[in-house]
Amino acid sequence: MSSRAKILIFDSGVGGLSVADEIVKKRPHADIIYAADSEFLPYGMRADAELKARVPALLQALEDRYRPDLVVIACNTASTIALPETRALLTTPVVGAVPAIKPAASLSQNRVIGFLGTPRTVEREYSDALIRDFANGCTVIRFGSSTLVDLAERKLAGEPIAYSAVAGALAPMFAKPDADRMDVAVLACTHFPLLRAEVEAASPPGLTWIDSGEAVARRVLSVLGQECGAGEPRPVAVFTTAPGKLRPAAPAFIERGFPGFEDWDSLLMGKGAVERLRAERRA
Repeated sequence: MSSRAKILIFDSGVGGLSVADEIVKKRPHADIIYAADSEFLPYGMRADAELKARVPALLQALEDRYRPDLVVIACNTASTIALPETRALLTTPVVGAVPAIKPAASLSQNRVIGFLGTPRTVEREYSDALIRDFANGCTVIRFGSSTLVDLAERKLAGEPIAYSAVAGALAPMFAKPDADRMDVAVLACTHFPLLRAEVEAASPPGLTWIDSGEAVARRVLSVLGQECGAGEPRPVAVFTTAPGKLRPAAPAFIERGFPGFEDWDSLLMGKGAVERLRAERRA
């Protein structure tokens, strides 16, 4: 596919904007539909069974409504839990975002890598498998932080983020055994690249941070091909609740070319979004 594309980027909240940024660098004229399951966030606190049931159903309903050329699950948690089930249900190609354990292990000279994600993501069975398959022989320092998710969302809302807040959030990771030998670390939550500058400033010298955003964008390009379309893109922002709780993030969306807060898609808002979408689909 080489013409102008319609790409649906999905996350539980606003962290997927970091992945959207990388995709837009490679397909600047694509029409982006950014869909956030704000009714159910944060995914990192949800049970696996809940997400396996919800994510495929919601994405199928979004597929029916928006008819995208490609779906990107820009959430490590959703990808590690529900990617196979989603691919089985949708007819549209689906690209997931998974923690960049493999490239981290390849880059590490000391064979000690960091794995920074949400608390449940770093302990999931899928993460165990990634480490077993791609970081065999490496010491992997796992650390889960909900504080950094909150700080990333506050930064998107335009708040200044204090160095001390990020340094304090990371301090327990750097205090773990062998952390002084860690030379590569993974930002395993899509929120965290939004804080890359702050995280790097609060890290020991010589530590390289990587994430999956650029790899996801490369995969998008390989599926869709080089862009031939032109004209101004028409991005859409859509949420599964009334957007009051997302209002602070409006400037970040507007900065990226999305319409203003008042024009965000209201078709999914309110409780029971998945159930209503299923009803629409049957109608």
